[in-house]
Amino acid sequence: MTITTPSRPTTGSDFAALSRRITGEGLMQRRPAYYIARLSAVTIMFFGGWTAFFLIGSSWWQMITAAFLAITFTQVGLVAHDLAHRQVFRTKRPSAVAGQLAGNLGIGMSYGWWMDKHTRHHNNPNHDDLDPDVAPEVLIWATESAVGRRGLKGFVTRHQAALFFPLLTLLAADLKISSVKALRSGTVKHRRLETALLVLHAVGYLAALLVVLSPLQAIAFLLVHQALFGIYLGMTFAPNHKGMPHPTGDEDYLRKQVLTSRNVRGSWLTDAALGGLNYQIEHHLFPGMPTPNLRKAQPIVRAYCAEIGVAYEETSLIASYRQALQHLHQVGAPARAEHTARRAVRA
Repeated sequence: MTITTPSRPTTGSDFAALSRRITGEGLMQRRPAYYIARLSAVTIMFFGGWTAFFLIGSSWWQMITAAFLAITFTQVGLVAHDLAHRQVFRTKRPSAVAGQLAGNLGIGMSYGWWMDKHTRHHNNPNHDDLDPDVAPEVLIWATESAVGRRGLKGFVTRHQAALFFPLLTLLAADLKISSVKALRSGTVKHRRLETALLVLHAVGYLAALLVVLSPLQAIAFLLVHQALFGIYLGMTFAPNHKGMPHPTGDEDYLRKQVLTSRNVRGSWLTDAALGGLNYQIEHHLFPGMPTPNLRKAQPIVRAYCAEIGVAYEETSLIASYRQALQHLHQVGAPARAEHTARRAVRA
């Protein structure tokens, strides 16, 4: 699916005019009180969860702790996201230090690797060749990539809509594997520091499980914690672009960001659960905008898009997942047809 050419001529001034409105409302200004409160809450959740883990000791009740820490790890990841966009601190160094502590040491993911990957995504969202988030890997997001896959990859492609949520249970493991690969390849800045922090995370995490829990409980805790972490983290990102148009590369900045993104309606609870990523259109247009300002920017952006004739996609959370799954199913259609044809020939 590609973006259709809008009826109104695309000009670079469209985003400039919107930017002046947003800046005039003071929505790009820092929100230190908000981030002090948010970082404090997430820090309390993190250390409170691990304190509860040690106090409860060897017990199957620890599966509840695993679920709580899965939520906490995702919230830490969302904080790392805001740090990467310099929404919290003005300068690069404190953002990087805090991001490495949150990402590498806190949840076991290379902050440098993820930041590079996420920057490329923001530069070219949903672009088949330039956005790493839609690159053909386990899941296929572009129809032409679905043809010719055999074996396990072919099976996954044919059934990827049904397998989407089960596969999210492996996302946390994939983040760790990708982090290690990036560090080994030398593509991450501060390679030694990030490696040391990842090792500290792994040693501390596994030591805590093995010292406090029985072997069977430790295995169960690890599986439940990492699986739920992956599901929750994946569910915060899945509604944003999946199933939305794929750009041709000729669009101006505003249209490239707006037409490939989807907003999710909801209350303050949705804002908290998704870390503000439910305002994906506003976030992509103004990635440095503090999270609490995104809700205030939304009516301005929506009205401006209507004014210049640019489609503005907004839906419910459930509908956003439905659209993403429908897109996955449609993309897998050629693979299913190819598989059926091969079986017919063999028969």
